Amino acid sequence: MPRAARAALHFWEEPCLSGEQGSGAVFFSGCTLHCVYCQNYLISSENQGWEVTPQQLRRIYEDLIAKGALNIDLITATHYLPYILPSLEKPLPVPVVYNTGGYEKVETLRRLEGKVQIYLPDLKYTDAALARRYSGAADYFPVATRAIREMFRQVGPYRLDQQGIMKKGVIIRHLILPGHTDDSKRVIDWVAHTFRPGQVMFSLMRQYIPCGEAAHYPEINRPLTEEEYQEVEAYLFDSPIEDGFVQEAPSADSQFIPAFDGTGIRSSEP
Repeated sequence: MPRAARAALHFWEEPCLSGEQGSGAVFFSGCTLHCVYCQNYLISSENQGWEVTPQQLRRIYEDLIAKGALNIDLITATHYLPYILPSLEKPLPVPVVYNTGGYEKVETLRRLEGKVQIYLPDLKYTDAALARRYSGAADYFPVATRAIREMFRQVGPYRLDQQGIMKKGVIIRHLILPGHTDDSKRVIDWVAHTFRPGQVMFSLMRQYIPCGEAAHYPEINRPLTEEEYQEVEAYLFDSPIEDGFVQEAPSADSQFIPAFDGTGIRSSEP
């Protein structure tokens, strides 16, 4: 049975997703990756959450839409896919966002074709040693890049409405890790060489703060420096990538980590 820890309007996604009304974010417990620095560690690794049925999930989506949600944002849902699919059987009146760490099998994503309009994957690493050390997945880069290509095949070039709100497409996220700016540049290179302007969006994230088990990894047990961020941002601006987002320094703050207290989940219980 799926477990979820929060369902609420979320205003801290990319502007084309949150807008002024908010994204209808549903935070699921557990994850297909176990990143040692995860900001959602309480739910991704410690599995904090409450059980929900597919019928309850559908009511949660409908409640969020009634509150004005611009989309339904399913966050780390893949390991519950047999329960997620029935909740999406009937199309929703807003786009479905599939928010994932990127470590997805192509055959799994194909089960979502036609049910998801917006994919929001991370592309965390190109380096196998980093992926093994911090996420326990040495094959992360080949798996994630195959997955991202499949996501793009399904939904095609991104489309925004007149208010700048995304209706379909792919946004590739990358979180810069302290001390690993060269790998961030290689991520940018892959996106720039794989997609043409107007096809996908790229979101460069500077919100890293030590969370989860980061204290056991001294090299990343510190915030990102301004110099590190400026180095990667400048590289992005010099790349062929034209469409996307960067973050301001205040985004690296624990106040932006949601409270995983059952908001919107427990209220859906029969």
